[in-house]
Amino acid sequence: MDTISDRLAKFASTLAYDDIPDDARREAKRFLLDSIGCAIAALDNADMHHAHDYIQGLGGSPQATVIGYGTKTNLPNAALMNSLLIRAMDYNDIYWVNDPAHPSDIIPAALAPAEFNGLSGKDLIAGIVIVYELEMRFCHAATPGIREVGWHHASLTQFVSPLVAGRMLGLTVDQLVAAIGISGSSHFTLGGVVAGKLTNMKNTADPLAVEAGVRAALLATTGYTGPVELFAGKEGVFEVISNVHWDADALTHGLGEEFLITKCGYKAFPTEALTHQPITAALELMAENRIDPRAVRKIVVKTTTRGADILSDPSKYDPQTKETADHSLPYCIAVAVANGNVLPSDFTAEAIRDPFVRSFLPKIKVVADPEIDALFPKVKRAVVTIATSDGRRFTKTEDHAKGRAERPMTDAELIAKFKANAGAAFPKSRLDEIVDAALGLEEIGDVRDFVRLLVR
Repeated sequence: MDTISDRLAKFASTLAYDDIPDDARREAKRFLLDSIGCAIAALDNADMHHAHDYIQGLGGSPQATVIGYGTKTNLPNAALMNSLLIRAMDYNDIYWVNDPAHPSDIIPAALAPAEFNGLSGKDLIAGIVIVYELEMRFCHAATPGIREVGWHHASLTQFVSPLVAGRMLGLTVDQLVAAIGISGSSHFTLGGVVAGKLTNMKNTADPLAVEAGVRAALLATTGYTGPVELFAGKEGVFEVISNVHWDADALTHGLGEEFLITKCGYKAFPTEALTHQPITAALELMAENRIDPRAVRKIVVKTTTRGADILSDPSKYDPQTKETADHSLPYCIAVAVANGNVLPSDFTAEAIRDPFVRSFLPKIKVVADPEIDALFPKVKRAVVTIATSDGRRFTKTEDHAKGRAERPMTDAELIAKFKANAGAAFPKSRLDEIVDAALGLEEIGDVRDFVRLLVR
C-alpha cells in the first residue's frame, strides 16, 4: 500500500548526501554546531545532573556517548540524554508554522546510531536533513496546529524520530513503516506540560519522544511490527485528532525537492519562541532611545492571545524556577530592560531573585491583540511600548526576531553563540576543533571521531 507512512519511509530510506543541495547541507552542519553548544551549556544544570544520574543508574550496553559527560550507554538512553541536554536551555532552534517544533531535539536520534555504526559525516548530514524535512512538514499539516487544541509538539516528534534512527540503523522501508507505527501508537503528549507553572517536563517531553523513536526503530530491526496505516486509517491520527483540519499532502509535498531546513530559525535568546519578538523590540527601544532603565515607568506588550495566555498568567509574574522564568514574558522583558540582553545566566536561581529585575514586573502589562492574532502564525508580531517617568513614550513593532530565516545569524554570530555556550566546559583549542569538525562534517570518515571531541 502507498500509505503516508510508506511515503515517509521511502524518503528517509533513499535520501542520499549527493541529493542534498549545498545550502541545506550547510544548515545541517550549522544546526549541529548550535545544538552541541546548547547541550554543553546545560551540563551543569541541576536537572541535567538528575537526568544523568538516572541514565547512569539504568546502565545499558555501551553503544553511544553522552555529550559532555562521556558516559557510554545504549542507543535509546544516549539519544534521550543528548536530546535533554540540547533542549534544557530552551536555546536551540525553532520552527513555527501551524505547529511549533524544535527539530534539533531529534538530532540525537541520528547521532547515537551513527556513532554506534561508525557512519561517516556525510551520513550524519543526511540524517540531520531528514530530521528537519520531516519534522518541519508536520508543522504544516494541521490547521490550527495540534498545539492549539491541547497537544504538545512531541506528539509530532514521535513520528519522525523512528524514521531518523531507522535510517541510521539501515532499516528497510517495511521496517521503517513498522517503526513509525510502533512509536506513533505509544507517545502522544498533552500540551499541559507547557501550561501554567512549569516543571522539568517542559524540556523533557520532546526528548522522551526522541527516545521512543529510537526504541521503536530497534524493535523494528527484530521483525516487530506496528500499524501500517497510522495516519489515515481507522482510529488513526486524522480520525482521533479530529478537531483540526489535516492536510495529508503537506506531510510529503516537495520531499527531496524543496528543502525546508533552510527556513528553520535559530534562537538568539534562551527563552520560549513567542518571547523573542517582544524581547527584540524592547532591546531595540532601550538602545535606540538610550533609555535609562531606572527611568522606565510602564511597559505594554501586545502579542497573540495564546502568547498572553501561556506567557503571562499569574505564575509568570512571580517565577521561581528556570522553567517558568524562560516561559514568562514579563520576566524576559524585565531582564531585557534591566540588563540590556537576555542570556542563559539570567535564569539561574540567584538571577531569578534579582530585586532590580523583579522591580520591573509590576510595571509590565501583556495585552492580547486581535489584530496580531489575525496575522498569526505566519507573522508573530509583537508591539512594545515603553513609557518613562518624564512623560515620553516609545513604541516598536517587531515581526521577525534575530535568528529567524528573515533575519539570519551569520556564521560568525553562530560561532560566537557556540563559544559563549561551551566556553566554560572546554579550552579554546577544543572549541576551535569542534567548530572546524562540525562545519567540515562531510570530511569526517567516522562519526566516532567527532563525538570524541564532545567529551570534557
